[in-house]
Amino acid sequence: MSENNTSPKYVKTAKESGFLAHIAYDSVIFGFDGSTLKILISGYSNTKLFALPGGFVKESESLDDAVRRGLYDRTGLENIYLEQFHTFGSLERYIPATIEKIMLSNGHLKAGENHWLLERFISVGYYALINFNEVKPKPDELSDSCEWYPINELPPLMLDHHEIVQKALETLRGNINKKLVGANLLPEKFTMKQYQQVYEAILGENIRRTTFQRQILGLEILKRHEKQFLGKSHKAPFLYSFIK
Repeated sequence: MSENNTSPKYVKTAKESGFLAHIAYDSVIFGFDGSTLKILISGYSNTKLFALPGGFVKESESLDDAVRRGLYDRTGLENIYLEQFHTFGSLERYIPATIEKIMLSNGHLKAGENHWLLERFISVGYYALINFNEVKPKPDELSDSCEWYPINELPPLMLDHHEIVQKALETLRGNINKKLVGANLLPEKFTMKQYQQVYEAILGENIRRTTFQRQILGLEILKRHEKQFLGKSHKAPFLYSFIK
């Protein structure tokens, strides 16, 4: 299609851009800093809009591979624990003016132009569990920030991203006794206190130390190692690791 002074600028369709139309993903990336459960949030340049890291699926890749690619771009990590937890497709999440604002503010669109990113999208939600200390977050080309926020101190999020976070947290809490959730949030060796702090951060409540220790040891998922000598020997805690 040729361009002239009277016709609108030609904008590629999803297919011509190499992506699948109408399908996206949003990632809730959990990290634990030793006391607080946090997630990564992107801030879009020149808009004061905040969102979960997300993206689109290339025609040449699977959905899971697209999410892994996006996670690697934001965190620099591979082999991340990843789980698909829900699909979001309500009519209320379709607000093209929000996407248009982001694209206009970053020079990717001119007022009045059509673009495939302004169409309605269904988004597949994933949550990821990563070691907080191994990550140096990187913003994407439309963002000027990608930062950790405590789960209870999130900025206002665009579209239905608050709902996505809550659904991810609900799923994570439901999986806490079914899967080795802490294995992906803790260092290779950790104390029982550190493991309990992860549980309490995810559940949002305090747990009695003796109750927690009895419950966890009864699951037979931990291997005990030498004590961690940080002070007086009789107070040194044992170190643990997960049985692979």
